[in-house]
Amino acid sequence: MSDTIGTVLITEEQIHARAKEIGKEIERDYAGKEIILVGILRGAVLWMADVMRNTNLDMTIDFMAVSSYGAATKSSGIVKINKDLESDIEGKDIIIVEDIVDSGVTLHYLEGYLMSRGAASVKLCSLLDKPEGRRVDIKADYVGFTVDDRFIVGYGLDYDQKYRNLPYITWLESE
Repeated sequence: MSDTIGTVLITEEQIHARAKEIGKEIERDYAGKEIILVGILRGAVLWMADVMRNTNLDMTIDFMAVSSYGAATKSSGIVKINKDLESDIEGKDIIIVEDIVDSGVTLHYLEGYLMSRGAASVKLCSLLDKPEGRRVDIKADYVGFTVDDRFIVGYGLDYDQKYRNLPYITWLESE
């Protein structure tokens, strides 16, 4: 498969501005509370850092590595936890930070999984939302941007571990 990058869909400046807005929304929603941000490795790292820097609350962070894609461009529908949390989340308010909500399979699974471990609440914060790709009924509480049904890369999002380092959001065109 030969692939090329499309034009810039969302600039780094737009991403930073939206992270500031979402940080303020989270501050308002969790005023006086401590939260745990759970970043989904690897794609959410850049977005999570932006959200953290723009949220003035007591918080801790942890990470999970989960997969339903592998090297494919479509979700397999099977969620595999490759790295679980190190934190005790019982009774805690959790915000899962993800790069993109596409099929929704992974986040739907994680939401139920974290609640079954005793979380007080679980909300979802995603850089991108791709509603056309949805296979389960799930909606992120905090969304950076809505995108069309393309294979999106850049700003943490990858195709087979490539393109994560792009400072903007674009898509992959296959030839």
